[in-house]
Amino acid sequence: MAVLTITSPSKSASFWSSSSSSLFARCSLTQKSIGFNQSRSRISASNTFKCDLPQPVNYGNGKPMIPILNEKTLPRFLESARMETTVNRSVAKLKVFSGTANPALSQEIAWYMGLELGKINIKRFADGEIYVQLQESVRGCDVYLVQPTCPPANENLMELLIMVDACRRASAKNITAVIPYFGYARADRKTQGRESIAAKLVANLITEAGANRVLACDLHSGQSMGYFDIPVDHVYCQPVILDYLASKRICSDDLVVVSPDVGGVARARAFAKKLSDAPLAIVDKRRHGHNVAEVMNLIGDIKGKVAVMVDDMIDTAGTIAKGAREVYACCTHAVVRF
Repeated sequence: MAVLTITSPSKSASFWSSSSSSLFARCSLTQKSIGFNQSRSRISASNTFKCDLPQPVNYGNGKPMIPILNEKTLPRFLESARMETTVNRSVAKLKVFSGTANPALSQEIAWYMGLELGKINIKRFADGEIYVQLQESVRGCDVYLVQPTCPPANENLMELLIMVDACRRASAKNITAVIPYFGYARADRKTQGRESIAAKLVANLITEAGANRVLACDLHSGQSMGYFDIPVDHVYCQPVILDYLASKRICSDDLVVVSPDVGGVARARAFAKKLSDAPLAIVDKRRHGHNVAEVMNLIGDIKGKVAVMVDDMIDTAGTIAKGAREVYACCTHAVVRF
């Protein structure tokens, strides 16, 4: 039952000075009261009422003081409900949207986080133009856009840029572009004259579109992070591959880690340290063109051993270790075009 009490100022002052118990202890008043039952269908007036509230009032300068919770004057018995409401509001401020590149991955990410994928409308016009519209409000929210630049790379990249722009114009607080496969990372330097550095160009496009942060997985080279003028979170899939190899129960004496080229030696060496400091072998190959490679030499001994080849991506699978008893080709991005 909720009770509303009306007292006159003169008599209330005498009550505070003469009462030896707190307001929230058992007390009786002689003023008129109005009582409401739970159904609020009956209003009754009585000369006295009793109240039992769990928390006493602190007195300061002769005036009652109600405890303050998070700068709000709420009694303690309302604290749990307030905290629960706060948590729900914070969860609502995080939204995950998926592009059309890999909706299955986006759905699994959202499921793992206990969230629902955000509603978004993505379609193509007759001439191939991309149309993006958010179907829910993202004002003041932390938005994550999951869109790898897998084939077709140009289509998926342009779709990501338009998604970022839509979120920015919808007043999102922070926009994180989740790009598991950053397709233009191989064009990170000039190997010949009059070449473009497409990795830097794409980084500028994502930044200018309005992204506040980028999350990428196993970039082709670490220097690509420096092309962005915004923070980049670079995550690695090495633990997943190590767990798989551990399930194969390969003898450490038979194991050798193979780098498919000279540029991947640092990655292979770090991987070998995780495998009981396994020996390292390097494939010396020559590239006669894009996606065309010829193996010239093999530095290291792999004969009769279990070779574990580690790379960030497998495009044409043109580099295969020969002479090994078993070969495990481990990569993060299986582009694989034979």
